[in-house]
Amino acid sequence: MTRSTAAGIHPLDHLVLPTQTLDVARARLIALGFVVAPTGSHPFGTENCCVFLADGTYLEPLAIGSEQIAFDAAAEGNAFVIRDRIYRGSRGDEGFSAVVLGTDNADADHARYVEAGLSAGDTLSFSRAFTDTTGKSDTASFKLAFASNSRATDAFLFACQRINTPKVDRAALQAHPNGATGIVEVVAVSDRPDEQRRLISVAVGDPAAIGQGGAFRLPNAVLSILDPASFAARFGIPAGLPTELRFAAVVFAVRDADAVSRLLAANAIPHDIAGNDIVVQPASGQGAAFIFREIP
Repeated sequence: MTRSTAAGIHPLDHLVLPTQTLDVARARLIALGFVVAPTGSHPFGTENCCVFLADGTYLEPLAIGSEQIAFDAAAEGNAFVIRDRIYRGSRGDEGFSAVVLGTDNADADHARYVEAGLSAGDTLSFSRAFTDTTGKSDTASFKLAFASNSRATDAFLFACQRINTPKVDRAALQAHPNGATGIVEVVAVSDRPDEQRRLISVAVGDPAAIGQGGAFRLPNAVLSILDPASFAARFGIPAGLPTELRFAAVVFAVRDADAVSRLLAANAIPHDIAGNDIVVQPASGQGAAFIFREIP
């Protein structure tokens, strides 16, 4: 996947969805028609069970694997764990905490965030084992740079540089029964959307962007920011209490909307129709609204 355009605008890489337990997240995501990868453990106490998509993006359900290791990592200044703890302390253990952007140079992104007064902590480098569905293992290595601001204390964004990408076959992990092929849009809600556009502009690598109509067009997806009333009107979902910035919905491209409806009905997953979208409201293990849109 391209990590940035010639203009420097970063692509969507993945989404972080805090959850209380991976067992709950795995069961919910399977019921929604996704293939879920084996559990992966971070060296700083968190763990995940990712959903990989054919467009190169993925979902990262995130749980605490070791409270003591996570506590120690936060005490040592690990920005990823600190932000996760802040989110859980404010929003609870189920939600959608971060949008992650692909980059070829996390150090340069960190420097930009510091210069803009939007850094959310020091860069973080780490490696972890990755195992595919056949049991083949490799090591994934990353370097992260974090962005947030004082008016977005829960939600944050970070740039992810893939230092080493696992040499494993993900084809089986990307063949989802619901036909999902990628993420076409991520939707944030804010009661002050104009104030949050600068944060997003800097995070995506285009400080001059204004997000026309509240939408930032990344190389591989759209990142939209709506006020609560507009969000509720568009998706038929109450936006909840006023918020500085909250990531609220993910729009997936699927091959056949009717097939998705049948799958959801068979698995007793309540869903609604909003225009051309199939809308599934958040639930335990699914920290955001999931919207399925047929895109040929």
